[in-house]
Amino acid sequence: QVQLVESGGGLVQAGGSLRLSCAASARTFSSYTMGWFRQAPGKEREFVATVSRSGATTEHVAPVQGRFTISRDNAKSTVYLQMNSLKPEDTAVYYCAAVASWSRDSIKTKAHEYLYWGQGTQVTVSS
Repeated sequence: QVQLVESGGGLVQAGGSLRLSCAASARTFSSYTMGWFRQAPGKEREFVATVSRSGATTEHVAPVQGRFTISRDNAKSTVYLQMNSLKPEDTAVYYCAAVASWSRDSIKTKAHEYLYWGQGTQVTVSS
């Protein structure tokens, strides 16, 4: 069982920055592909970014490319989402997700591919 705890959300003005963190309880954190998803009010949960076990491979959804960066620190069992140039449309609850992967370079962009989820952290961007 893996427990994920997100932090770092909050209220920020458009153009500002936030860094989300997700701390995992897994003893073998480096065995897990990690992802960030978000869900805005009245909308379905959507993929934001994913990072492979090694951290060498990442993918970001098109609307956040160039503004958001996913990274991980396996020594700290933590994955991050650096969010710059925030826009009001980025307002959502952001969720961290994890799934064990055989391949060090595996990334996953679909919610149903992930087994473990955090409780979410609210990000609100004011205009």
